[in-house]
Amino acid sequence: MLQRIQVRNRWKSIFKPWEEADPWLFGACIALTIFGGIMIHSVEINQGLINWWRHWVTGAVGLFLAIIISRCRYQTLIEWKWPIYILINLSLIAVRFIGTTGLGAQRWINIGGFYLQPSEFAKVGMIVTLAALLHDKTVPTVGNMLRMLAIMAVPWGLIFAEPNLGTSLVFGAITMGMFYWGNVNPGWLILLFSPLISVLFNNLSTPIWIAWVVVAGIIAWRTLPWPWLGTFGAVLVNVVSGHLGHIFWNVLKDYQKMRLTGFLNPEKDPLGSGYHLIQSRIAIGAGELKGRGLFQGTQTQLNFIPEQHTDFIFSAIGEELGFIGCIAVLLIFWIICFRLVTIAQTANDNFGSLLAIGVLSMLIFQVFVNIGMNIGLAPVTGIPLPFLSYGNASLLSNFLGLGLVEAVASQRQRKKRWN
Repeated sequence: MLQRIQVRNRWKSIFKPWEEADPWLFGACIALTIFGGIMIHSVEINQGLINWWRHWVTGAVGLFLAIIISRCRYQTLIEWKWPIYILINLSLIAVRFIGTTGLGAQRWINIGGFYLQPSEFAKVGMIVTLAALLHDKTVPTVGNMLRMLAIMAVPWGLIFAEPNLGTSLVFGAITMGMFYWGNVNPGWLILLFSPLISVLFNNLSTPIWIAWVVVAGIIAWRTLPWPWLGTFGAVLVNVVSGHLGHIFWNVLKDYQKMRLTGFLNPEKDPLGSGYHLIQSRIAIGAGELKGRGLFQGTQTQLNFIPEQHTDFIFSAIGEELGFIGCIAVLLIFWIICFRLVTIAQTANDNFGSLLAIGVLSMLIFQVFVNIGMNIGLAPVTGIPLPFLSYGNASLLSNFLGLGLVEAVASQRQRKKRWN
């Protein structure tokens, strides 16, 4: 009897440090990673590739790192915000000089056969930096917001120049989500997006664009601390942005232009820019309610969709597991998002809460865009589906973010554990 008690106490001592961790969050991420390996195997079964094993190995390494990080005091990262910020910028600069080019972009650094993508880890680093800058400001001022935007603009510009449009969009989503949670005036966030909206509206309809410029002016008048100057500046920026749409268009690379035009009308170039979108929609539609069965999808097994194990893994899920499989995946993502919001609400401090919201913004934006482009509702931007798409750097960065959030969850007060 005494020996049993000792064994039980020994096991309790092992797991005690993780008593306050969120098992639902860990479990959901692990389940998606395992399922992702199965679907990658299904996609590549006729090609003799072993990316599915690599996906699981990378996931195991990421899980190990997440467990280690979850035992650390995340508050110490506040003091390390600038070293982290400098490190991510240096790694992005290094890509420009020693990076490896692939798929029309220079994004990777080859280290002993392992291709490291600094832009993926920069997302987590930027979450830490922004959380550290925002956590002690009850109501950020316009000056605070502009300084933070200037800080964020450096890594964002380096990533955009790779070129890596998808990750640069994720940076924007992270910034907007953390600004909103950090009590930045919602009107200011709308004004930040207003130039982009002006570019789009001016190309669609002049009356709609003029109406939007007026709306932006009203928002500036009601929210900015200097009504006359702010309104004039908001209107001027939107007018100039609307007329500079063609210049912005020319900044994009040719393949980025084709992706955007292919999204608007994929049938215009069914064998070129619209090919992925058309084949992906066919695959998902063919799955119907229950799917064709694992390893049985014709579009998937006959390789109609190139690189399906990365950006278009959701189309394989839709074809082989049908509507039911897609809903199951979305339900697991919903659990992840729900737990992230819960941890943000019950964190001991603003810094931990902002970390959780930053990871939430990163994941939820990638899920919406990736699934949107698989079903033809968003352009192809090269954004992977978290935990499911093959990509070592992306999977590791997701687990690093998970470790940070679990550290926040582990240090909550016991009375808040099940809130």
